[in-house]
Amino acid sequence: MNYKINDMKKIALVLLIFVLSLPAMAQEKLPTQSIFLELGGAGLPYSFNYDFRFDKTKMDSWGMRVGAGGYAFAGGDSFFSLPIQVNRLYGKGPHYFELGGGFTFMAFNSDTFSYCQSGTYDNNTGMFICDKQFTSRSDRTEFILEIDGSPNVMGTLNLGYRRIPVDGGFTWRVNLNPIFNSNGFWPLWVGVGFGYAF
Repeated sequence: MNYKINDMKKIALVLLIFVLSLPAMAQEKLPTQSIFLELGGAGLPYSFNYDFRFDKTKMDSWGMRVGAGGYAFAGGDSFFSLPIQVNRLYGKGPHYFELGGGFTFMAFNSDTFSYCQSGTYDNNTGMFICDKQFTSRSDRTEFILEIDGSPNVMGTLNLGYRRIPVDGGFTWRVNLNPIFNSNGFWPLWVGVGFGYAF
């Protein structure tokens, strides 16, 4: 009889532990990661990004975002950007205020131009014959601010709103992204992003 009571106590204890752990098991995983497309923002023209929280148990915490963006034209102009930012979310789901900063690494090719430095005019054919041609590629470009040389880096700040559904899914953001480099500071650059949180 005493043997059965001890067994029943053990079973009751196991059941109690199981019942108490149900809420923890039923709790869904927080959507602490997201992938998104951002127009403007830290990627400059646009960028595809991955964002994650360092602490997977809290949404209102520190995190990081890494992306890549750019463009290329047939004439040879191209621009590549790699935004990297550390950010902090404040608030409760699904509404968060975002504050952060970082750098955007960039590389670019600008227009190539050629001109004739010296030549002669052929009286028989009526054509100008170039003896020495000069070809140059610009080592400067401008994206809101002048950028001297490639590769280069631009500082970025981030102040904005981020909506992340509690259960994950479609997420969006609107940010003010002041940018700066050795040639100046531009406070009114903005970014708009759409993506998926998981």
